Amino acid sequence: MAAASETLLAPRLVTFRYRSEIESAGTPKFGLIAEEVTEVNPDLVVRDAKGELTTVRYEAVNAMLLNEFLKEQRKVEEQERKMSEQSRKAQEQEATIAELKASVGQQQKGIEVLTAQLKEQAAQIQKVSARFEAGNSASQAGSQSEGFLQTADPSHKMGNSPSKLTNAFEVDSPLPKNQGRP
Repeated sequence: MAAASETLLAPRLVTFRYRSEIESAGTPKFGLIAEEVTEVNPDLVVRDAKGELTTVRYEAVNAMLLNEFLKEQRKVEEQERKMSEQSRKAQEQEATIAELKASVGQQQKGIEVLTAQLKEQAAQIQKVSARFEAGNSASQAGSQSEGFLQTADPSHKMGNSPSKLTNAFEVDSPLPKNQGRP
């Protein structure tokens, strides 16, 4: 009956009156046109002895309409189930989005803290570099002026180390003592 009941959707629903010889009151009725019904399903009409259409078998039509109604009801229930599932999934996604937003907020705060720490370290490195440069410049200036003041006299020593001036040259061979001095 599943596919057979679908054919019922094709004929038009009409308002009609029976001829006066069948019903004298002429009360309006609702129904289907037997000729249209026989085109979609000949088993749903009644024929007389001559084979002419007399009426529609409404008891069969009602059962088929009930079948169509039940099929549509199952579709509605399935759609409601799917909508409920989609609603549940949407709520889960909203919760996930809220968690991700909170996580991103925490990460942004962490990045801000790290950025501040990096800036602080960069400033400290800059200060140390500036001190180091200043120390090297002063040390180089001092060693250059010290070199000019020193003589080649080996008796002129700073502590136990040879003078910087004598360290500035490579000696091929040592000279005997008192040679090479005026």
